[in-house]
Amino acid sequence: MAKAATTKAAASAAKKPTAKAGSTAAQAVPAAAPVTAAPPATITLKHLAAGVGDQHGLDKKQAEAVVAAVFEAVTTHLKAGERVRIGGFGIIEVKDRPARTGRNPATGEAIQIAASRKLAFRAAKELKALV
Repeated sequence: MAKAATTKAAASAAKKPTAKAGSTAAQAVPAAAPVTAAPPATITLKHLAAGVGDQHGLDKKQAEAVVAAVFEAVTTHLKAGERVRIGGFGIIEVKDRPARTGRNPATGEAIQIAASRKLAFRAAKELKALV
């Protein structure tokens, strides 16, 4: 049994590289971490307003007021059920989803799903080409 333990220790030692004193291999080299994409940056209304202000020479408060007014107008039109078309960007509209019968995946039981409204966005050709 002692011989088997020594054989395992020798085998594991053979797998590990040994570094000689004074060599560059003695310095710890971190293992290559898996490459993951950084999450995309989140752009807020303040960031958008800062960009608009810089482009059009507006101060920070004026630019924030303009951007907020634009999004408020878009929201108002969407609440009224209207379609909003922004040239070069796309179309945003509210679509009605009728009530339907669904299934509970755990039990297979039929359930009734209520009617609802959802937002739909269709990107313009120009935006699709850029992205």
